Amino acid sequence: MDTDKHGLERADNAFTRPSATRFHQIRAGRTENIFIRVHPCVSVVKMKTVFIFAAVCLGLLAGCASHQQAEKSGASRKFEASDDFKIEAAVYGYLLERHFSDQGEYSAFFLEGSDARVAALIRKFPNHVPPIKLSNRMQLRPNQTPIDKDTGKPAMILGVEAMGPTNGVAEAIGTWYAGAGVSGLSAFVLVKVDGEWTIQSAK
Repeated sequence: MDTDKHGLERADNAFTRPSATRFHQIRAGRTENIFIRVHPCVSVVKMKTVFIFAAVCLGLLAGCASHQQAEKSGASRKFEASDDFKIEAAVYGYLLERHFSDQGEYSAFFLEGSDARVAALIRKFPNHVPPIKLSNRMQLRPNQTPIDKDTGKPAMILGVEAMGPTNGVAEAIGTWYAGAGVSGLSAFVLVKVDGEWTIQSAK
């Protein structure tokens, strides 16, 4: 196959400029050569236009997807660096390590909040046993112990509500629920030390 640059240009030019076609015409007993200018096949031009348009669209889609992913990643990092998230994470860490009665029977913890917030906390405690799961894996029934859909075993719901910090001090309420018989709350006071929030008292 001829891959010479000038050869390719000549081949392409044949499809991008009008060409002259010879016709024979008999007039008054003699033959004349007539050259008529004709344009390239319309379908070829349309096909090239479609290819260019498709390439531009694909480039735009790829750019938009990359931009959206970067925005999502940046927003997640900003959220996880906020004081509110750090306060909640400190209280959740305390609750996750607390020895609730018959804790061994629970096969999962479910945390209150949006999926994005819970996913960030799962990244904060990736290897916790029992595992932290998103709410779509929970079966919740009124006044009964939540069920982990993956195992069919009981699960526990934890929640944290943090108050806005003032002068390096914050307050929060932590709750737990595993049915009417296993539920409660604790009040926390947290202080900020070297940029990190730590629990000063819990009651």
